[in-house]
Amino acid sequence: MINLTNARLMRGEQTLLENANLTLHKGHKVGVIGRNGSGKSSLFACLNGQLQLDSGDLSMPDSLRIAWMKQETVGSHRSAIDHVIDGDSHLRQIETSLASAEQQGDGHQIAKLHADMDRIDGYNARVRAEQLLSGLGFSTTEFDSPVGDFSGGWRIRLNLAAALMAPSDLLLLDEPTNHLDLQATLWLEQWLNRYTGTLLIISHDRSFLDSVIGGVVSFEGKQLFEYRGNYTSFEKQRAERLAQQQAALEKQLKRRSEIEDFVRRFRAKASKAKQAQSRLKELERMQDIAPAHSDSPFRFTFFSPEQSAENLLSLKKAAIGFEQPLVTGINLKVFRHTRIGLLGRNGMGKSTLLKTLAGQLNWKHDSDTAEVTVSKHLKVGYFAQHQVDEIDLSLSPIALIQKIDPAAREQELRNFLGGFDFRGDRISEPAHHFSGGEKSRLALALIVWQKPNVLLLDEPSNHLDMEMRHALTVALQGFDGAIILVSHDRHLMGNTVDEFLLIDRGKCQVFEGDLHEYESWLQQDASSTHTGADKSKTDISSSPGMTANAKESRQQAALQRQQTGPLRKEIRALEKSMGKLSDSLKVIEEKLADPHIYDDARKNELKDLLAKQGEQQSELDRVEEAWLEKSTDLESV
Repeated sequence: MINLTNARLMRGEQTLLENANLTLHKGHKVGVIGRNGSGKSSLFACLNGQLQLDSGDLSMPDSLRIAWMKQETVGSHRSAIDHVIDGDSHLRQIETSLASAEQQGDGHQIAKLHADMDRIDGYNARVRAEQLLSGLGFSTTEFDSPVGDFSGGWRIRLNLAAALMAPSDLLLLDEPTNHLDLQATLWLEQWLNRYTGTLLIISHDRSFLDSVIGGVVSFEGKQLFEYRGNYTSFEKQRAERLAQQQAALEKQLKRRSEIEDFVRRFRAKASKAKQAQSRLKELERMQDIAPAHSDSPFRFTFFSPEQSAENLLSLKKAAIGFEQPLVTGINLKVFRHTRIGLLGRNGMGKSTLLKTLAGQLNWKHDSDTAEVTVSKHLKVGYFAQHQVDEIDLSLSPIALIQKIDPAAREQELRNFLGGFDFRGDRISEPAHHFSGGEKSRLALALIVWQKPNVLLLDEPSNHLDMEMRHALTVALQGFDGAIILVSHDRHLMGNTVDEFLLIDRGKCQVFEGDLHEYESWLQQDASSTHTGADKSKTDISSSPGMTANAKESRQQAALQRQQTGPLRKEIRALEKSMGKLSDSLKVIEEKLADPHIYDDARKNELKDLLAKQGEQQSELDRVEEAWLEKSTDLESV
């Protein structure tokens, strides 16, 4: 058991914890939640002995073995696999002592050390390290590559593997999924679910937390609050607790009203049965957990585009890539309210497609009939990490927006930037002082201000804390434009897009399933005997390494699609009716917005419009109810 009693923890002049208490039981898996800068990483530093409490007590068993994930690695000539094995310091100590004993010819000590090596399974250390590297996405050809050859993100993966390599009773992981793709994240979930020690994990990936943790420690007002259950359960419990606090009631009610408005607006234009139904359920759930986010410092919405068109972009047999095409035969239409999530393993072309759509790479054509048609009203808002790095960091947030829009009023900018938690003197400070999360928020603010009608978002939630991710999710749900999103944040993806495209093996095709089915798709691929570069070329449907269970699952899925065909056809017909009725109602509402319609001379026209509006709304309600019923039937199947 680990106990923190009356703890006071400071960082410079800032007090992070005051009279805080915490109890961690053996074998518990706990998510550590709090805003950026609240003290989560400092708490980890106290637990692993790198930082001392300013006052209070920390009691831990003397024999407790602690492993933690380092955030930085200096480039070196040491191989990747040796770097991972170095994580087991006890093994390395035995190896060093054994080499010394052999040099001295001390037979008794040699025998003892070989017994120690056998006891800790040291002879299988390389095999265990290789399994960790493979699970985290390294190819076999990279195992012996120098650490210095890897980029920063891949070095973080090496640090994660080294932490997992170390035998431990307490494992501290700080943002382990930040540089992982979905396939590696799913592997890590499975590894942590098998881990028998005590786990403390800092993460802003709520889907990952829901799969791994059984409790939450939340930084709130310089105190530590403990909750049972996963992250979703934490939200509900915190909402119930905050709902009882009278001081927050007004803000809670306002936030609930905003989210209820999102629910109403989305119901009127729901499409893509499975994704839409899931998203409606999530929106309704958000009404209940709204109070849990009532004290969030982030509150912003995307402005309505100044100009738009029904057809914004059309691709026919287009191709993307560099010297050689990476993906060919791309057929894609982006309409005014298109919401697409791009799926696929790293390196398949997701980011390249977004970069090409944003105009930063040239299109390639794989035939003479290739076409790229762009509306004159297309206005792209493009977010990618390299875009963040290209911000002029010598300028302040307010100066950066004034550079885009010189006519913007200062008070208007202050109000706007406050929604991204840039307040007071912070809006006038040069951005080079900002953290990674603050730079990402600033980049998003610059995009929002420009009122795009198409958002191209490449991992927008990287470096954002949980509250900002929640605010971004809500804002994207209300965006009145098109979205094409790449993200390993499954919660963000599942609640902001309506359809998926899979980029794999040089092709871009519609993925008919949801994110759970995509996870299964990835795991089936991982079960093949291929590794490294060969794995990315494996066709799941025809792989000779595919297991019998995987083939049987695929056959069952095909049979299920055949059985549900008539139901899907009914749902598509209902969706088409919903779309027509929604368009018709919109036309009526535009006519009713004309003040002259209420003139005495147009009484009969007004009466007809109101009657028609009532009929259309009733019909839409009936069709929507039928759609939800059929969608529920499909889900149950």
